Amino acid sequence: MTASREKPGPEDAGRELDELRARLKELTAEAAYNEAILKRTQARELSLLQADSLSQLLRAMVEGLKDSYGLDAVSVVLLDPQHEIRHLLVAGGERPDEFKQVFFVDSLVGLAPQLASLHKPWLGPYVGADHHLVFPGAANLRSAALVPLPRKDRATGALCFGSRDPSRFTRHHGSDFLAHLGAVAAVCIENAVNRARLLRAGITDFLTGWHNRRYLQQRLKEELARAQRCGGSIACLMIDIDRFKSINDGYGHLAGDNALKEVAQRVESQIRSMDTAARFGGDELAILLPEATAAEAAKLGERIRAAVAGAAFTLTAQVERSLTISVGVAAVSPTRNETDLKAVADRLLADADAALYRAKALGRNRVQIGTG
Repeated sequence: MTASREKPGPEDAGRELDELRARLKELTAEAAYNEAILKRTQARELSLLQADSLSQLLRAMVEGLKDSYGLDAVSVVLLDPQHEIRHLLVAGGERPDEFKQVFFVDSLVGLAPQLASLHKPWLGPYVGADHHLVFPGAANLRSAALVPLPRKDRATGALCFGSRDPSRFTRHHGSDFLAHLGAVAAVCIENAVNRARLLRAGITDFLTGWHNRRYLQQRLKEELARAQRCGGSIACLMIDIDRFKSINDGYGHLAGDNALKEVAQRVESQIRSMDTAARFGGDELAILLPEATAAEAAKLGERIRAAVAGAAFTLTAQVERSLTISVGVAAVSPTRNETDLKAVADRLLADADAALYRAKALGRNRVQIGTG
């Protein structure tokens, strides 16, 4: 004889119903939480896609993601072995060193062990010995996420997230959202770099690779506004190759082009990354020196003059010739009362140009400070 099975009573049915309701509540809460994460992620991705410039994008990636996700630290690592991204930022009027949480590196090896072979997001405990280089200055971090920026089957950098909460990023968390964010960020960086290249192409002299006169005047206006706000000064060097016409007449325009390119390279080797170099016209070059006085600019002008005069130039396969330059120097400190910065810019360029022609009149191969 088999024992009869006891039928579930009303109490059992009620208990099961309560359990189902509790589970449904958990699932509903989990779904709402995931939907909130998805919406927040989509909003942040949209802000990256809407960035108008490379600098705006980098700020959105650092400050925007930090605020959006309530993180304690965010940094961006960008592979930049040719320094192109840094040069594009400078060309856009930015200073790479002002992006404190963006690291431009020649190699991903060395910053954190996980970056050397990062193919998918890495989540886990923060280890000071491994991660302090990507989170400099951040205190009491307990967990971290390193998210690759993938392009063409390799990482071109990483988004690095840090939290004081040890449970914020763990090996047991799903990482699909982070992987998607990294892919979107990588595309945004590529697009921003390409836009910056196109913009630079429209304001760049093809022969020297320097900026052209139009860009110089734009940067001058920006630097004058900065100097006015900070109570600083800005200097300008006007540089002209001595007896340049004789090179074109004697050896041909190709030789003249070679001379101009080599002069530009020697000048560039002496100036700071924050300075702006431009081909002003013909064989005349101009350098803007933010935060510099006339005396400081003259010292730089002398170093440039010596660098040009110090070794012969190869003009053609058969011809080498020594060259010299003349340099005019001017500086200005715009006051708070200055309302027409274009007039100030025109005056600075005119003073530097007048000093240049005075240097030529006094015998060439010299640096002359203007009297304006």
